[in-house]
Amino acid sequence: MLGIFTLKRVVLGALILLGIFVLYIAVTFVQVWQAARRDGARPSDAIVVLGAAQFDGRPSAVFRARLDHAADLYDEGIAPLIVVTGGKQEGDRFTEAAAGAEYLHTRGVPDESILRETTSRSSWESLSASARFLEERGITRVVLVSDPFHALRIEAIADELGLDAVSSPTRTSPITGASEWRRFFSEALRVAAGRLFGFDRLARGRDRVGELVPGLAILGGPSGVV
Repeated sequence: MLGIFTLKRVVLGALILLGIFVLYIAVTFVQVWQAARRDGARPSDAIVVLGAAQFDGRPSAVFRARLDHAADLYDEGIAPLIVVTGGKQEGDRFTEAAAGAEYLHTRGVPDESILRETTSRSSWESLSASARFLEERGITRVVLVSDPFHALRIEAIADELGLDAVSSPTRTSPITGASEWRRFFSEALRVAAGRLFGFDRLARGRDRVGELVPGLAILGGPSGVV
């Protein structure tokens, strides 16, 4: 009889914990969705564009949407600098940052207004490297540009890195429909985990897993591609 009572208490406790976890994910999902709808653009020192795929020096449609929005913000006088981020995959001739800078030239942004972060392969690495060289220039006030579903996580990462950041998501991304909603759910899980364990710790943990299981680390996606 005592054993049955104990089992019931264990099951009840497990159900309560599961309920709390589900509620936590649901609340985080709503916050990700709300951040995606918000445009926080305000006068800043720099615009940071999260990288995405490029094909032999040509930005993908996802990357172009982010770069176009960054160029529009630059033209509006939001900030005098644009930071393009992103390294390259094995076999690539160009980094995402180099491809992004060349595209911005076609939008009339002068090279002296562009800074390049060319080593990163994840959102954490992009923002961490950018934060380091921006802070060397005395810059911490930035506007982050990426896809809408990405907004809350990059704001949280930037805050952890000590940047005074807001996000201004592109509204012309080709990622729509079911594909976009899958990314919303994925972002909710990543934000929830990052808040619990720290985004830095998650990034370092993923890198260690990638060293043990080659190729697994890329599941996080290159730069801003999520």
